[in-house]
Amino acid sequence: MSTTGRPLSPHIQIYKPQITSVLSILHRVTGGFLCLGAVVFAWWVITLSLGPEPFAVVRSALGSWIGRLLLFAWTFSFFFHLCNGIRHLFWDAGIGFELRTAHASGKAVVAASIAMTIAAFGLAYAM
Repeated sequence: MSTTGRPLSPHIQIYKPQITSVLSILHRVTGGFLCLGAVVFAWWVITLSLGPEPFAVVRSALGSWIGRLLLFAWTFSFFFHLCNGIRHLFWDAGIGFELRTAHASGKAVVAASIAMTIAAFGLAYAM
């Protein structure tokens, strides 16, 4: 490598994480995690058609503490991806680019995602 004294591009360690960048990364992570959840959902649906024994295996796996934790994480991922996707639709329409509005909508996305996840699990366990 030659050392010409050119300025280097700033690295991720130099930038301070901002809510917009963190939520963008989280949007991508939750999208990937939802793909894994779709595979688990397909496994669950397939075992429904295979009979009670295979379905019992999936039910016990998803009923374990790790299974419930994954279901909670998938539920949060779903609601976060949904809310952040709606936020992006507004951005596509040119609405919400002001810094104050972007921060407020980011906080609203996180709050709504948490509230909907808790509500969904509250309803599921109330039944």
